[in-house]
Amino acid sequence: MDLKLKNKIVLVTGGASGIGEAIVNTFAEEQAIPVILDINFEKAKQIETELKSKNRESLALEVDLLDDEACQKAVRTALEKYQRIDSLINNAGRNDKVALGSPVDDFRKSLELNLVQYYSMANACLPSLIQSKGTIVNISSKVALTGQGGTSGYAAAKGGVLGLTREWAVQLLKYGIRVNALLPAEVWTPLYESIISASPNPQESLQKIKASIPLGNRLTKPQEIADMVVFLASHRASHITGQFLFVDGGYTHLDRAVCSGQ
Repeated sequence: MDLKLKNKIVLVTGGASGIGEAIVNTFAEEQAIPVILDINFEKAKQIETELKSKNRESLALEVDLLDDEACQKAVRTALEKYQRIDSLINNAGRNDKVALGSPVDDFRKSLELNLVQYYSMANACLPSLIQSKGTIVNISSKVALTGQGGTSGYAAAKGGVLGLTREWAVQLLKYGIRVNALLPAEVWTPLYESIISASPNPQESLQKIKASIPLGNRLTKPQEIADMVVFLASHRASHITGQFLFVDGGYTHLDRAVCSGQ
């Protein structure tokens, strides 16, 4: 299937690791040109070099997404090199476990980390996306709908991402810009692995989580997230906007009693 992404310029925040890295590599496989935005410039540059060795073009940029001017500068740099932006993938963020009872300032910082920078990047990219009739894909989380306990900042931010997705989809209809959100649940990334490894009994913890995922009793692969993101950004998804897509093995919506056959 030709996704018609050849030479499309795609900005991916948090593109140097985990889900973001899988998204970058998948766009490159489709002959798009990913711009890797990450605070870890060394890793972003490494990915750029690896893609170059495969005759795939990309651009690594060091960006502190909490700095609005840095976001604007990154967008300007991408435009200076490529003269257009076709897609923005808002992916960067992390579950910082800011719970009710934490200082209010920590809650504000969590919103900056997991929500406000989505707005900063979309705001900076908007004129270019209007010109290209581009797309935005926002990475949210199942926590936005299910809650998790002990992570008020992240839950509020990811719920806000869903609100922004629908709001932007409405506002940008007149420009032909499509905006969708993808909600992962349990995804096997290096960060997730480190969290499991830090538990008292890693193997037991991992098996318990796997058992709660209805389809296949396994964690989602970053590649499976990336495949859906790339599809949503492509012409093949040309009549999909304002939607929340779940790639989670049925974790969010299926009765987990089915896992044990009850």
